[in-house]
Amino acid sequence: MQIKITSKRQVTFPQRVMEKLGVQAGDTLVIEESRDGFTLKPQRFSTKNLAPLRDKVNADLPALDLNATRHAALDPKLRD
Repeated sequence: MQIKITSKRQVTFPQRVMEKLGVQAGDTLVIEESRDGFTLKPQRFSTKNLAPLRDKVNADLPALDLNATRHAALDPKLRD
């Protein structure tokens, strides 16, 4: 599979690649260099970084809707 790079160093990934990576527009990818080349991975957060918050979150709160949060973050009305 080939991906063309624009003059602004931008690329467009095929939908199949985005689905396999589990990413959407606005998500972050990490490129790691190794002896064999480069590896592209979605940026995930580490749950160990959340450990200090464990006792501070109210267990009675409803589950977080990540899709709603993602779309709210992209809402232009909420930007500075």
